[in-house]
Amino acid sequence: MIQAALAPGDALILEGAGPAPAEIRLEGPRARVAGSIAETDAGWRATVPLRVSRWGGPLLALPSGTYRVVMDGREVHAADLVAFPRAVGEMLAVEVQGGRVIVSPPLTDADASTGGQSALESTYARASSPLENAVLFESFYGRNASCNPRAIDAELARVAPGVTRYWSVADRSVDVPDGAVPVVEGSPEWWRVRGAARLLVVNDWLRKRFVRRPGQRVLQTWHGTPLKRLALQRPGFDPRRVLAVIRESRRWDVLLAQNPYAAGILAKAYAFGRRPIWVEGYPRNDVLATGDRDRIRRGLGVSPEERVLLYAPTWRDDRDQMVDFLDLERLAADAGAVVLVRGHSRTLVPGTDSIGSRVIDVTAYPDTSALLLAADALITDYSSVMFDFTVTGKPVYFFAPDLDHYRGKLRGFYFDLAARAPGPLTSTQEELTAALTDASTPERYAERYASWVARFNARDDGRAAERVVARLLDQGMILRD
Repeated sequence: MIQAALAPGDALILEGAGPAPAEIRLEGPRARVAGSIAETDAGWRATVPLRVSRWGGPLLALPSGTYRVVMDGREVHAADLVAFPRAVGEMLAVEVQGGRVIVSPPLTDADASTGGQSALESTYARASSPLENAVLFESFYGRNASCNPRAIDAELARVAPGVTRYWSVADRSVDVPDGAVPVVEGSPEWWRVRGAARLLVVNDWLRKRFVRRPGQRVLQTWHGTPLKRLALQRPGFDPRRVLAVIRESRRWDVLLAQNPYAAGILAKAYAFGRRPIWVEGYPRNDVLATGDRDRIRRGLGVSPEERVLLYAPTWRDDRDQMVDFLDLERLAADAGAVVLVRGHSRTLVPGTDSIGSRVIDVTAYPDTSALLLAADALITDYSSVMFDFTVTGKPVYFFAPDLDHYRGKLRGFYFDLAARAPGPLTSTQEELTAALTDASTPERYAERYASWVARFNARDDGRAAERVVARLLDQGMILRD
């Protein structure tokens, strides 16, 4: 039998009788970590750190989720791992149930309970303390600290360093920018900051209860120029959700759009009415004009000379995990490239990493924009990443084997992708490989590409964050200390 305990410093201690294993590790869908083993008088003791550095970043908590215990290449059976009640450490909480190690955010049992959250929410709703000169950022429901909010954070830190920058995070595995303060969703401090921050900057729905304080403002940056239909304009949209969409959009004071086309769609899809829409380009794309490609590649373990393909499909309303239409290992071999595979943020939690020779799963990588900079070419289907990547001038390839189903039954499009795509639209792996290995492909789509850039990327000049922050300061949504 193996006993478990949580040690100071967020390490899992596993102790067993008999000969010591040669190796022991925890394996989860997005992370794995190995332990150190020592013999004891009673048998052996393993210390497994529950913090990990990924992509060359800081040492952070393991992502929340369920982990297997693997010893000498074999999974430990449930009957051999003694249950261990939930214990809360500095960066995470951990328990052992059914032979699995369950990692969760560092909330106390009381705060994590339904009753605890109701009490914290009620306290938040009644609070009337003065606003802080602070910003609460949130990206993709706190699953990472990325996208437009991260770029705005960086510019705000540069021009107004006295402003407190909080980040709403799902757990402490999220790497927040230097100088920012992470607040775990649902914690007492998270609820306090939600009511105290002068400005909230988000790229998706706020969710949960929101009570606007006098002087409090919300900037909704959104997270992409849309090809697929959104919200009120989705085919077969549930009428019962119309009220939810309208209620949500009324929380926003300003909506950010990448281009005039997106501004028109977002205003109608979210019934944004006559409130201001700032068409300033996307701050997240500034790095595409100013970033260090080789530095990002070093963090990924890819040399500057390699051909790098980024495969970034969107999510499907009828499945949780990333689509598996491509044999990525074969694609890497046939194209003579390293393939970075990036699942949509909605597949981060339910999905698992893709594995293969010269295949690197970067779904959990902190920021998509850096991956666009690192890649030599993009492969996508209907993802809004297509509108960002063309800022680079590098080629785009479309792989859409389910085009008719997605366009006709799942979401619908705002325009005919086949007629306007700035790169080849393929439906089989063989067609995609042929396009990738044909050196003349980019030239054949040069005219379409230029037209696309003129329409969608006119304001993506590397200074979007500068303009957005200047407007925030000018309009008093945040104060320059």
